[in-house]
Amino acid sequence: MLDVLTGFVAELRRSGLPVSVTEAADAADAIGHLPLEDRQAIKYALGATLVKSSAHWRAFDTAFEVYFSLRGPQYDLGGPAAPGEDGEAAPAGAERARGEGDSGAGGLEMVSPEELAAMLYRALRYGDQSMLGAVARLAVARFAGMEPGRPVGGTYYLYRTLRNLDLDGVLARLVGEARAHVEAGTTPEDGPDGARPGPILRAGDLGRLTSLEERLLEDEYRSRIEELRREIEAEIRRRLVADRGAEALAKSLRKPLPEDVDFMHATRDELVMMRRAIQPLTRKLQARLARKRRHLRRGSLDFRATVRHSLSYGGVPAEPRFRHPRPSKPEIFVVADVSGSVAAFARFTLHLVHAISSQFSTVRSFVFIDGIDEVTEIFERSETVTEAVHRVNQEADVVWVDGHSDYGHALSVFFQRWGAEVGPKTSVLLLGDARSNYHTPESWVVKELRQRARHVYWLNPEPEAYWGSGDSIIDQYAQFCDGVYECRNLRQLESFVEHLV
Repeated sequence: MLDVLTGFVAELRRSGLPVSVTEAADAADAIGHLPLEDRQAIKYALGATLVKSSAHWRAFDTAFEVYFSLRGPQYDLGGPAAPGEDGEAAPAGAERARGEGDSGAGGLEMVSPEELAAMLYRALRYGDQSMLGAVARLAVARFAGMEPGRPVGGTYYLYRTLRNLDLDGVLARLVGEARAHVEAGTTPEDGPDGARPGPILRAGDLGRLTSLEERLLEDEYRSRIEELRREIEAEIRRRLVADRGAEALAKSLRKPLPEDVDFMHATRDELVMMRRAIQPLTRKLQARLARKRRHLRRGSLDFRATVRHSLSYGGVPAEPRFRHPRPSKPEIFVVADVSGSVAAFARFTLHLVHAISSQFSTVRSFVFIDGIDEVTEIFERSETVTEAVHRVNQEADVVWVDGHSDYGHALSVFFQRWGAEVGPKTSVLLLGDARSNYHTPESWVVKELRQRARHVYWLNPEPEAYWGSGDSIIDQYAQFCDGVYECRNLRQLESFVEHLV
């Protein structure tokens, strides 16, 4: 168990979770007080000691399912073991299903496709958890086609298994049967241990299912199908662990944390997780910046106070004295490209900057594609930053000609309209990949802004290796900026904003 826990903690660290030595020791101590056969108790004990953010739970859950998966000869890819060969009895659901019409063949692998289909139907109809587990194991053994050493991901095996089970057809059959019983006024027979076939049907139901009842019935069956899918995924994962080892499988299944997901390649689900993660991130960052500003150690040297204090040392200035620090809050102008390729990056940056706007004296926002528009008022009139970002996408006037990025035109219009308002207290943040579709860059605008502003920074969501390739003109702007930063994810964005203040 100690070796498994050590590998598990190492995998969490590789995934990006901050796990200290003390926390790992606490985890080892916690599971020492739990029965090892209680897998759920071990999982939540480890979660309580090793996970500090709900956003990290998915990565923890994936690693746990790999390192603490059930193992044994029955999970070898050569096929499931027969009952009694390794001291493990056949699952209760399989024995119950095979009791009807089974010829008495010994191994679980002898269950025919017809018998497996009958088991599947009964398991979903009555919500029999033990039978669902048996169906998952048998289905993977029969349909997944897993071969030892074959470098195929679990998704492929899952697809092959589900394709052969025809779950959509089974769902339609279940709902149709329930509808027929209600229309006929009959009561379906009870299942094993008195289980009823659905959440709606009762003795004496007459007439027709209402649309609500049919929807609830269908949702119940879909939840049971989803449970079967999870059982199949778990079975495939156990077999892959037995074949490849936990470390190799964990590497292939490893998911980035929300703060490490690339803005430009995030899936829909990953974007949702990032939106959830940015709220606690902004609170943490705002508190950290306020503390940093409040506890700034020293201002400029106070020469007179230093000389005066040196008299107690015989005129030797042994302890320099400094003026009380009065850090000024910067004024921020955010100029963001919101075209399709970098829209997610711009939204998250605008969200983060406005969420911590109390750390700046002024925050003004401008968005562009080939035209440019100021959206500061949208943020001021909206109740939440999330609502403001949503309204920016709908209300901002950012298209000038064809809606393709034109950095040169957008920046020149920005300078003509608002350039005079940029002053020595202003920090200008330019957001975008600087891919201008081969239009004129108008880099003189950035040069003029740099001469007027306190700082000019460019945040680019593309990998630095791609800068300057194709239609990227970032090199022409970079020479006039105080810094060009790669900001591909929330972690890099957080690091930059903390540096900004």
